[in-house]
Amino acid sequence: MPNLNYAEAWSPELLEILIQGTLTSPFVTDNVRWVGVKTFHFTQMSTTGFKNHSRNGGWNTGEYTQKDVPYTLAHDRDIEFLVDKADVDETNSTASIQNISRVFEQTHVVPETDALFFSKVAQAAQKEADYHSSTAAAGYTKAKVFGMLKDILSKGKLRRYKANGSLIMYVTSAIMDALEQSTEFTRKIEMTQIAEGGMGIETRVTDIDGVTVMEVIDDERFYDAFDWEPEKGGFQPRAKKAESDTGAGDGVTGAHKINVLVACLETCKTVPKISSIYFFEPGAHTKGDGYLYQNRSLSDTFVLPNGLDGKIDSIFVDVDTVETT
Repeated sequence: MPNLNYAEAWSPELLEILIQGTLTSPFVTDNVRWVGVKTFHFTQMSTTGFKNHSRNGGWNTGEYTQKDVPYTLAHDRDIEFLVDKADVDETNSTASIQNISRVFEQTHVVPETDALFFSKVAQAAQKEADYHSSTAAAGYTKAKVFGMLKDILSKGKLRRYKANGSLIMYVTSAIMDALEQSTEFTRKIEMTQIAEGGMGIETRVTDIDGVTVMEVIDDERFYDAFDWEPEKGGFQPRAKKAESDTGAGDGVTGAHKINVLVACLETCKTVPKISSIYFFEPGAHTKGDGYLYQNRSLSDTFVLPNGLDGKIDSIFVDVDTVETT
């Protein structure tokens, strides 16, 4: 039985939900041709280069290779809520489907979209030798932070994507605070509204060398690994699990909070396939005498390789040294 408020005089308005909206919406794409039940394909092509020309005639023969890389969606989620007719009436409609769906979207769907993106990009970067690091969060002092962020943007091939203007850097609030106090950093840091779903999402935004730097205020979504099946649903940072005495390989590394994550608009994609929301009036279903809300989402986040040599070189993550327990 849900914990409802049955007060005689109860406002139908809910308290404002103070939560940061989705920060990764620029990476969501629906420009995908589906060739399987839940798989899309990326075609990678490369060619050999020039060879010296001989004036004795003839042409040098080159080669091209084309490889089909399949990407399969795995993040399949659903939920339903039943609101009894009497509960709607006796709470002055506070417990309405409209309110429940709005709260669910704001407090679960939006943060989970970001959490999936941040963790999948972080994990992809951690597989690449030159594109990840680990730093104690306290190391980002106002004296060092600007140089540290500049150094990150110079890693590997990130300069190539920086020149294209396709990188976004996400940082914690503590790092944005330090940057704001830095004497080396002279750019303006300002609160900016990002339009998303008809709402204005306010967050501090600035840029370094033309790269947008965005603050992640609600840092519970800013980890490199999540447990997607906690007892009450939703998600939470993955907790460390020690290896058992039998050494059965059942140990689990705890999540690390992300300090800095760099993602590329050209190669990082959140791909939705199914976004189903159903609403049934009383009598239109067999779940009970009430209003039924159902929501299913099938999506995933992928980091695509470059088209030159098939390597992942457009992302970077720096995580805290502390492991979630």
